[in-house]
Amino acid sequence: MLKRLYLINAALLSTHEVDSAYWKEWDLFHLPGGLPGFLLLHIPLFLLVLWGFDEIVCGRRRGLWFSLILAVSGIFALTVHGLLLLRGGTEFRTPASILLLISVGAVSLAQFVATVRAFSSK
Repeated sequence: MLKRLYLINAALLSTHEVDSAYWKEWDLFHLPGGLPGFLLLHIPLFLLVLWGFDEIVCGRRRGLWFSLILAVSGIFALTVHGLLLLRGGTEFRTPASILLLISVGAVSLAQFVATVRAFSSK
């Protein structure tokens, strides 16, 4: 179950990052480097997500830490973007963006619970 949740969440968060590029998130959060910096930042992030999945598949305890970080990242993304939307932000207001954020939040919460349970059983 945890493998599937991790994989689904990784796909949802990756898609959210594609959406973030559309909305020029580097401007929204005042990140240096513009689009090139944003793209370069995502290379190690995506490598970490893939490494985490490998750790989960191999059944290593370290994979649970990767899973926890990914789940918390999804909850954080939903929270930050939800607050921006409530404050009147114009970004991430399309139905697809909102559905994606809600999906990220729901799967992240399920993954968080599953990861905590897996920690307690090891």
